[in-house]
Amino acid sequence: MARNLMQRWAKAPFYFNSAAHVTRIGNQRATTLNEFAQALEKVPDDAIFQHTFQTLQEHHYIEEGFSNDFAHWAFASCNEIELAERLSSVDVREYTSIKALRDRILGIVNEYLKRNERARERAAFEPFYFCASDTIVIPTPWVARNLEEFTAELRKVSVHSIHYHFIDARLRLKLNTNDFSLWLENDLDLGALGDRINRIDIYTATLNDVRDQILKVVESAA
Repeated sequence: MARNLMQRWAKAPFYFNSAAHVTRIGNQRATTLNEFAQALEKVPDDAIFQHTFQTLQEHHYIEEGFSNDFAHWAFASCNEIELAERLSSVDVREYTSIKALRDRILGIVNEYLKRNERARERAAFEPFYFCASDTIVIPTPWVARNLEEFTAELRKVSVHSIHYHFIDARLRLKLNTNDFSLWLENDLDLGALGDRINRIDIYTATLNDVRDQILKVVESAA
C-alpha cells in the first residue's frame, strides 16, 4: 500500500469510543436444566450475546477452558461434563445471527436432555442467572481521518475501546462485522482489508493481541 494511500482522507472520520459495562440480572433464572432450556427460548438477544461473546475474554483464564458461561455452568453447577463439552464446542465465529446461535445452543441442550431424562429436573448446585450488559459509551479524544492516523490512535486507546469497537459492535451489527472493518469498507473503500481484520480470532486473542493484529494487518499492507 503506497504511503499516499495511508494518508488518503476517509469519507468520514473514525471516532474512537470507549465503554463501561453495567451488568444487570434479567428476569429469568434456572435451577435445573429443564428450566435452563425453557429460559433459553425466551431471554432477549443481549443475554445470549452476554454469555457467549461478551464474557469471552474472561474464559481465556479459566483452567477448564470452557468458552462460554453456559458451558461453565453445566460443568461447575450441574456436573454434566458431556453437556459442558458440547456447549463449549460451539464456535461463535460461525454465526451471523443471535437467533442461529440461540437455536444451536438450545438444540444441544434439548438433545442432551432427551438422552438423559434424569438430568432434566436435577437441581443445580447454583442457579444460572441470565444477565446482560448496559453499555455506557464514553467518547475519547482520538479521531482518525486516514489509515496513518488510525494506526497511531489505535496504539493510544485503551483495551476498553478495542472491546467496544471489536466485540460489542457485533451485537449492534448483527454479528456480521465490527466497527473497524465497517469503517475501512465504507469510508476508505478497503473492504478486503476490513475482511482480514474481521477474521482475527477472538477466541485465542486477548484484546491487546487484537490491537497488535489489527496494526499488523494494516501496516503489512503499507
